[in-house]
Amino acid sequence: MFALDYKFVQFFCVNIKANEDASLREKHIIACVWDFDKTLIPGYMQTPVFEEYGIDEKLFWKEVNMLPAIYAKRGIRVSPETVYLNHILSFVKSGHMAGLSNAKLRELGGRLAFCEGLPDFFDDLRRAVTEDSRFEKLDISLEHYIVSTGLAEMIRGSAIAEHVDGIFGCEFLEEPMPPYFSRQPEFDFESLSNQINQIGMIVDNTIKTRFIFEINKGTNKNPAIDVNAHILPQDRRVPIRNMIYIADGPSDVPVFSVVRKGGGKAFAVYTQGNEDEFAQNDMLLETGRIDAYGPCLYTPQSPTSIWLRMHVRKICERILKETNYAVENRLGSVPRHLHNPAVSQKSDNFSPETGELDFGDADFSGNASR
Repeated sequence: MFALDYKFVQFFCVNIKANEDASLREKHIIACVWDFDKTLIPGYMQTPVFEEYGIDEKLFWKEVNMLPAIYAKRGIRVSPETVYLNHILSFVKSGHMAGLSNAKLRELGGRLAFCEGLPDFFDDLRRAVTEDSRFEKLDISLEHYIVSTGLAEMIRGSAIAEHVDGIFGCEFLEEPMPPYFSRQPEFDFESLSNQINQIGMIVDNTIKTRFIFEINKGTNKNPAIDVNAHILPQDRRVPIRNMIYIADGPSDVPVFSVVRKGGGKAFAVYTQGNEDEFAQNDMLLETGRIDAYGPCLYTPQSPTSIWLRMHVRKICERILKETNYAVENRLGSVPRHLHNPAVSQKSDNFSPETGELDFGDADFSGNASR
């Protein structure tokens, strides 16, 4: 009997798993997944809404922060991250934001000002993949996604919408369908209210992880794929280790954790010159929550842009290496004709350069003289 070295076995198994993941898939996708507020824009997206309706923004958020404790005294738990949606609806119903519709939210999204370098940087990152000659033999593309606890309609109306491949955020319904609507032969949708009335989709910092798996499995591209379906790693549309998640801080720890555990990268951003945000990100780095951090500045030579370009290329390099490995080790060798070295050494007609016998002008037609 002999004793196995546990560390060697663990190392061997990890490398076997890595090699199993090296597939011969025809298309490879890299995904940059972005938070929105204080990541792509300097502040909060709701600001244009408050300006449009003359709402005291500081007081609004102060009241939002008070709501969880107020409802807790009534024995009701609410999500601190999304209770602001309920407060917006209260303003709409009270008339302070009368007429606020999804169309209006999309219009107001057009007023959002982005961090310096955006949205051009999104296209620059794509070119870092497509214009590198090392990867031209591989079908590698980069996709951008936004996953936000903010309002999806405002993001859709913003200047960055046409540069992204998917937007996940909170949604409002303008008017709920009434009871027994299915029994009515005809339904007049025009008669419904044109202002938001109910919450349709909630995205908080934990639910964000669901959308990571939707992107991973391809649910967002093929609705027939359920996000909870069991899918083998090699069959998933975007492997998590091909992802980089970019966000502004501690509230994004659940997604940071999921992405890093899956082999992807986590990058935190801070407002340049803000020492408190810088310290928060430094703490995240020290505790192993993120891989790096930098200012939310996306000009070509900013530290953030350089880091993201470098790691997008590193993912491409890893894909290239794994593809080459798969070709060399997972495809069987091509059968070849064999020859007997002993015979070939004795034969003056054998060519070592070609591995063939040279019969010169010999006639194999059966007509040779005897």
